[in-house]
Amino acid sequence: MTGQIETPVSRVEAQAYRIPTDTVEADGTLRWDATTMVTCEITAAGETGFGFSYGDVAAGHLITTLLAPVLEGRAGLETGARWRDMVDAVRNIGRAGLAASAISACDAALHDLRAKVLGVPLSAAIGPVRDNVPVYGSGGFTSYSDAQLRDQISGWVQDGFGAVKIKVGADPASARRRIGLAREAAGDESKLMIDANGACTRKQALAVADIAAHFGVTWFEEPVSSDDLAGLRLIRDRAPAGIEIAAGEYGYDAFHFRQLLEAGAVDVLQADATRCCGITGLLQADALAWSFNVPLSLHTAPALHREAARCLHALRDVEWFHDHARIENMLFDGAPTPEGGAMPAGDGRPGLGLVFKRPDAVEWRIM
Repeated sequence: MTGQIETPVSRVEAQAYRIPTDTVEADGTLRWDATTMVTCEITAAGETGFGFSYGDVAAGHLITTLLAPVLEGRAGLETGARWRDMVDAVRNIGRAGLAASAISACDAALHDLRAKVLGVPLSAAIGPVRDNVPVYGSGGFTSYSDAQLRDQISGWVQDGFGAVKIKVGADPASARRRIGLAREAAGDESKLMIDANGACTRKQALAVADIAAHFGVTWFEEPVSSDDLAGLRLIRDRAPAGIEIAAGEYGYDAFHFRQLLEAGAVDVLQADATRCCGITGLLQADALAWSFNVPLSLHTAPALHREAARCLHALRDVEWFHDHARIENMLFDGAPTPEGGAMPAGDGRPGLGLVFKRPDAVEWRIM
């Protein structure tokens, strides 16, 4: 491209770290005791961009074997062109899943790199529309004891969070008990949200929605599988009026987001820059949500999302997910700290504003 600074990528490096959770975590469908972070570093023009995703070590191997060869030697500041190069490169293995997670880490690193070369925060390189980014507390795992659930929720409320979310399963009786405990801990002033992670059948989801409405729940995430567009639309149409239906965290590209929106399946669209092909994919999700007049909520990874979230037109909030917030606070200098239920603007550091504390992470490196 003419008129561009020559910034050929000289190095692409991926690493992976498996970090134990502070306690066993579970939702309506899965149980886990560790989280894998895949990091990507891309060097050009004397600067190194840093990005990351959450997923599996296999995404790191995809970066090394498939994506690095299409990035190295090409202009590092041309983020749009490099994104297309990566998307084209994964055609024969399939974009969704691991490939999208690998692209996400690389794309975040490219955007971080570009902003660092420009000497500005990523939000300034894209163009901000807000200062602070609202967040909601998220955890409340089904593996938690009643005491753990109460302590976590009351802690968020004390820290100024105006909304909190817990996990629920498919059993209406269990959901009733846990939602009741959560409401008691959150008080009457905080918004209460629930997430079934697709565990319910359609009829189970409707039963849980009726129970949730009794406790003033305002958000029901993935009541059924996000692949069941007709089921999501059914729950959205029949659930009590005060409950919004949310999905989209497993959207790996703009096509998935468009399908959710065209089906009328959600009141709130979710997107995750660690899965949806990075910052570039996140901007595409924002444009789609805006065009359908549907609010956008960002899924997990608050440190990665902070700068980009400031630039999104349809944004409602970012999920302050317990597991990721904990990891990012441990491993990143410059990780955000909420104030009054929002992430304030960063301190002016270029790019994502994060410095990876590699010595603190080395014991968990698996690649």
